[in-house]
Amino acid sequence: MTHRIGVVGASGYGGAELVRLASGLPTLDVAIVAAHSRAGEPVASVFPNLAGTRVFDEIDVDALGELDVVVLATPHGPALDLAPKLVEGGTPVVDLSAAFRLSADGFAQWYGEEHPHPQLTPATYGLPELHRRTIPDATLVANPGCYPTATLLALHPLLALVEPGSIVVNAASGTSGAGRTPTDTLHFAHVHGSASAYGAPTHRHTGEIEEHLGHGEQTSGPVQFTPHLLPTARGLLATCTADLRDGVGHDDVQSALHDAYDHEAFVQVLPSGTWPTTKAVHGSNGCQLSAVVDERTRRVVVSSAIDNLGKGAAGQALQNVNLLLGLPETTGLTAVGTYP
Repeated sequence: MTHRIGVVGASGYGGAELVRLASGLPTLDVAIVAAHSRAGEPVASVFPNLAGTRVFDEIDVDALGELDVVVLATPHGPALDLAPKLVEGGTPVVDLSAAFRLSADGFAQWYGEEHPHPQLTPATYGLPELHRRTIPDATLVANPGCYPTATLLALHPLLALVEPGSIVVNAASGTSGAGRTPTDTLHFAHVHGSASAYGAPTHRHTGEIEEHLGHGEQTSGPVQFTPHLLPTARGLLATCTADLRDGVGHDDVQSALHDAYDHEAFVQVLPSGTWPTTKAVHGSNGCQLSAVVDERTRRVVVSSAIDNLGKGAAGQALQNVNLLLGLPETTGLTAVGTYP
């Protein structure tokens, strides 16, 4: 059986990557590739790797509503408009924006505007390694951000082992994480051979990390998050540190990570002291993790590498689409990166 899906925002990096991943799969027919500003233009004129005669479609809610799943790869503004209409009509949605990742209060705090659909948020959080049981029955799935994906996979299994309020996250992403819209800070001459921090201490992903890191009675407390821009197109590395609780040691940390991920298709726990690299997961839906305990400072250091357009966006979206459609979760995806 072939399922018909649509991608809105297909002229952006995340949307185009999803089209690439889904194209040619016998289980999926990418029936609509919609882009507001590029409608009518050849897809190949923007992304030559998607060669062919296809053109970007107009955004037509009625046409999208006839599909089995719609993926929104737009900024949060259009998603706030489109997602409720599609969900009300019974069409499942995977949203790559931040429109429905946070509670209404959290959205107002971190995005500076009241949420127009508080009854729909937070939607089911689309990090399958943590929420696999709830995703298949969801009508609206909030695909996590790239920084939160890497950070949550690194820290979630360790939350009971560390002191609340002690978590520090330093993460770095390739320039594609900022999207296709050209800005002065993303000019090749400005980023080539350079690296810089930005957005701290109020980067919007901080709220997403804090809201989704806690589980049960466990809480992360405030998280210090500092993102960095790398002079590379894609790839993301998050290195997280936190104070260990009394009595927690190396074996506890390693056991927690292996218990959480040894059965997972897309998360690999590397031996302690072998550090993950973005090159190893380039072009994949994989995540590599490694952790060490610093006995001198009584802190744990855990590092996580993903492809920001793969597990950080389009790959994870396809993972969620597969779950919504009852397909094997790994369909069309691999944890093996392109190397070198």
